[in-house]
Amino acid sequence: MKSRHFLTLMDLSSEELGRLMTRAMELKSMHRRGENHMPLTGKTMVMIFEKSSTRTRVSFEAGMVQLGGVSLFLSPRDTHLDRGEPVEDTARVLSRMVDVIVIRANSHALVERFAAHSQVPVINALTDMNHPCQLLADMQTYLEKRGEIRGRKTAWIGDGNNVCHSWISAARQFGFHLDIATPRGYEPKAEWITASRDQVTLHHDPKEAARGADIVVTDTWASMGQENEKTKRIKAFAGFMVDSALMKLANRDAVFMHCLPAYRGVEVSAEVIDGPQSIVWDEAENRLHAQKALLEFLLGAPEKK
Repeated sequence: MKSRHFLTLMDLSSEELGRLMTRAMELKSMHRRGENHMPLTGKTMVMIFEKSSTRTRVSFEAGMVQLGGVSLFLSPRDTHLDRGEPVEDTARVLSRMVDVIVIRANSHALVERFAAHSQVPVINALTDMNHPCQLLADMQTYLEKRGEIRGRKTAWIGDGNNVCHSWISAARQFGFHLDIATPRGYEPKAEWITASRDQVTLHHDPKEAARGADIVVTDTWASMGQENEKTKRIKAFAGFMVDSALMKLANRDAVFMHCLPAYRGVEVSAEVIDGPQSIVWDEAENRLHAQKALLEFLLGAPEKK
């Protein structure tokens, strides 16, 4: 049987994503009760990271260990990924040796090429185009804190980057509306907006997006690889910081999300990210539980409740 991959949220059905959320919460409860659940004993996961990471690496490695499996980490120094060896050949070889491959890459096209030639599931752990594993954790966190997200309103404030693209996919798959506010010239890719036009509204005023929102979410204004644009971006994004005044435009029980790392006083004020509406730390923890559910699903592991 051909392996399932997880390169974007659109690779799973809405029903499958819903089951993943339920399973992630079950696994979280089991973990907190100290229960051993090791359905992936004897399985091996390799992680290939072109970009550095804290939460993604630790959550995947810890998750695989907790499920009974073994994790191997390959940095850019450890592979010839499209540098001397075609990525297709790397995929053919590695997928004969391990059971699941997690890739954090500069190019989404590279990950697609890798998956097309892999015999085992490939998971996108971040590319320049999207970050679907982050959204699994985000959806789980909202479900835990506020219940069903269908029909709710989310305000994305900031750069139309890879995480923003995954929020667009989430709006389609989970049935909520996404209001995006970016400075002109920093919008998400037009084809993503067009494909989700019934679920997404684009603004250039953060106040318009935040008004009446159930979730306010942002991300760093200068992602990895954009460090040389930092000064330019800080100037362009003036007025887009999520502060208490902006949060007051959202609903009273609105929550604040951020995928981290966060820069206080830049894209978010300290009073917001460290305040009572912030669910950022639960969101970060849930990377572990959501990804464990994903690994179980892709590897066909039997569930224990």
